[in-house]
Amino acid sequence: MFKKIFLTLALLSSFVFGADGFTTMSTKDVQEAIEKDVVVIDIRRAEEWSSYGTIKGSHKLTFFDVYGRYDINKWMAEFTKLVTKKDQPFILVCAHANRTKVVSRFLGKDLGYTNVNELEGGINYGWIDKGLKVVH
Repeated sequence: MFKKIFLTLALLSSFVFGADGFTTMSTKDVQEAIEKDVVVIDIRRAEEWSSYGTIKGSHKLTFFDVYGRYDINKWMAEFTKLVTKKDQPFILVCAHANRTKVVSRFLGKDLGYTNVNELEGGINYGWIDKGLKVVH
């Protein structure tokens, strides 16, 4: 049941409540946060990590599969090992910051996480296109 209402709540909450429930961070802000050991979670799929690489030190935790499906219970079980408190800052990364917006809204608005952040432009436009290194 929880799985079926996830996307509906995430999408509707942005219309009902207005504010997104997360912060979009610039590349510079993400770099500074990484220096302070803020958790970075890459929610892309394995083939995307292989093709484009990841930000050094980021945690690979796929949210949506290639068909847009997800297992919220499985994902949250892994996520809560990385983000152990609702006020702990973390940064979500995907390819272009589209998936992170959906997941960030859900975590911030629906689950009450208060330090939800995403990389502006995702790894492709917010990191790689700026000439920053990735690891494979």
